[in-house]
This record gives sequence, C-alpha cells and structure tokens, in this order.
Amino acid sequence: MQPEGAEKGKSFKQRLVLKSSLAKETLSEFLGTFILIVLGCGCVAQAILSRGRFGGVITINVGFSMAVAMAIYVAGGVSVFSSVNWSSTHLIGFLRGSNPPTNPTMVSGGHINPAVSLAMCLFGRMKWFKLPFYVGAQFLGAFVGAATVFGIYYDGLMSFAGGKLLIVGENATAHIFATYPAPYLSLANAFADQVVATMILLIIVFAIFDSRNLGAPRGLEPIAIGLLIIVIASSLGLNSGCAMNPARDLSPRLFTALAGWGFEVFRAGNNFWWIPVVGPLVGAVIGGLIYVLVIEIHHPEPDSVFKTEQSEDKPEKYELSVIM
Repeated sequence: MQPEGAEKGKSFKQRLVLKSSLAKETLSEFLGTFILIVLGCGCVAQAILSRGRFGGVITINVGFSMAVAMAIYVAGGVSVFSSVNWSSTHLIGFLRGSNPPTNPTMVSGGHINPAVSLAMCLFGRMKWFKLPFYVGAQFLGAFVGAATVFGIYYDGLMSFAGGKLLIVGENATAHIFATYPAPYLSLANAFADQVVATMILLIIVFAIFDSRNLGAPRGLEPIAIGLLIIVIASSLGLNSGCAMNPARDLSPRLFTALAGWGFEVFRAGNNFWWIPVVGPLVGAVIGGLIYVLVIEIHHPEPDSVFKTEQSEDKPEKYELSVIM
C-alpha cells in the first residue's frame, strides 16, 4: 500500500490514470469506434443530405476508409511487432507461442470491429477473456457515434424529406447509418458478399502486421489499412455497401430504429439486418485461417534464419585455409 501522503501528493492527472490495462483497451476501442462512425457516417450524411452536391461515391469510399485509418491511429497504440524493445529472443519466443514482452505504450490495437477481435482471439493474437469487453465497447462506441451524427445533422434530416425519416425511396435517409441491399440482391448472395469482403480484409490485415512478411513501415499500418478499405469498397461495395463490421452496422441500425425510422429497419431488404453481423464474423475466421495456412506457417523458423545468417557471415573452414 502507498503511504497516505503519496496519495495526496498525486496530481489530478495522475488520479485519472487507469490502472487496469483491460480498462484502457476497452476505453480506446470505444473511442476508436466512435470516431469511425462519426467521420464515416458523416461522409455519407453529407453526400445524401446535399443530394450529391457535397459528396458522392468517391468521397464516401475515401472518407470512410480514412475514418478507419484515423480511428486506428487513436486506438491502435504501438504494434507488438514494431516495438523497438524487441530482441531476437523475444521475437523467437513470441512466434513460438509465448507471451510478448510488456509494452507500456500499448493501447488496444485499434480493432474497432468485432470480426477483427474474434479473429485475433481465434488465432492467438489476443486473449479470449478480453473479447466481450472489446466487442461491447465497439458496439457502444458505434451507437454513440450514430447518435452524434444524428444530432449534428438533425436539422438537415428534418428538412430533407419534410420531416419524414424514410427507409426506402429517393428521400430515404436510413442508409446514412446502416447498409441496405440493392433491390436485386438475394440473401444468399448478400451473405457471400459479406463473407468474401471480410475474408479479403482479414487476409491483408494479417499480412500488414506480419513481421516476417513485407508489412508496412512502422506508424503507417493504419494508412495501409485505409487504402485496403478503399480498394474493397471500390470493388465490392455495389451489392450492399460493404459493411464488413458488425458494430458499424448493427449499432447505428438500432439507433435509427429508436430515433424515428422505426423497427422496419430490421425488416427491410427481406430481413437483411443479420447479414452484416454474421457474414463478417464468418469471413474473418476464414480469412485468418487462409493466411495462417497458406502464408504464415510456411515462414522459416526464426532461430534457423539466425543460424543461416551467422553461417553466411563466417567463412567455412576450407575457405579459411584458402585465405590463409
């Protein structure tokens, strides 16, 4: 126990510091997902409510993707793979399954997506007991983010369709907050769409943070992920908006149900609402599995790499005799 005098001597800032690393991570996931929704759905709101005068598909794709990057910068902290404190012993141990060295600057990793958090747990990159805290924070952050966008654009929403909050039609505004399927899209096709899009997302995210692959320069990983989202949204976004994130879709959808659009938001598109929730979870598992089986497990063992490098640095005995 600390002396009473030491407690009294703490500054206000020191008293606010969270002691629990799980609490820090949970709070950062909440804030990161909040920023994602405010900036991402804000891009959609600006385009829709201006009827295309202040945005369109390009600003939405780029804006939402950069919202992901900015959110990761806020919540991501220092990647365990890019820490300057890693020694070769730490790296070998971690890649063999032992815990990483303690990093006091680590935040949460900036998952901002329950599908990503699930994959991280499933493939040993995060402990399972953290999953409900991460997911709860992500869903709550997305809900508060949707409420913030609604508040900021309240007057615009009220004037857009004569005060009506519509789900379908040319004056619909529900799709500012959540994704809805194209009229031609079947549920089976929609499910496959979300599985494949999220599968590709996780394959490349695993590659970006794989220290034994090309990766991305330290500090530029969020930008790489932002560029990845632009590519996926530009190529696979037509069918249903390419959510790839259960929290990004379900929490704002729930908010719209409570804020005036009604629970028809869950029945629209032949009860489409569960597709952007379940599809990304399945896709994340498949994507992580593909990367691990096709790429990761085939990396050479770190200790064998070090031995090879050492042998290359030292001439063989017969080479020494020739030189001498």
